[in-house]
Amino acid sequence: MKRVSMALLALAWMAGGARAAELAEVRAEPNLEKRARLALDASDAALTDARADYELGENERVATDAAKIADSADLALLSLDQTGKDPRKNFRWFKFAEVRTRDLLRRLDSFERDMSFADRPIIEKAKAEVQQVHDKLLRGLMEGKPK
Repeated sequence: MKRVSMALLALAWMAGGARAAELAEVRAEPNLEKRARLALDASDAALTDARADYELGENERVATDAAKIADSADLALLSLDQTGKDPRKNFRWFKFAEVRTRDLLRRLDSFERDMSFADRPIIEKAKAEVQQVHDKLLRGLMEGKPK
């Protein structure tokens, strides 16, 4: 039974790695809104990879995946900021990113609770960074673009 679950976990890990777009590829996307969506997709895939790596006991890879989660969330926010659009008037992509980061925070929180207490600092920095991105997106939707 354990051998089957490890094989399934390895397959899921490889599929998640294949789906995850590298940040260099995401940064090459000229459409800023699409770049933000791709960055959020990459952060979701990195979290899936982090869970799989943690199950395999690869804490170094978990740390790398956690950094990718934070970098992807930052890239999404930066891309939306670079559009120059007011989040209150053109809210579609900003709200999309806010919802996705909120879901990502829930998944990060669940992952953190599933981790050993000694291993939790690995993911805390990424969680704090995603929380800051989420707060900035929400503030932009509520207050609008700074003048």
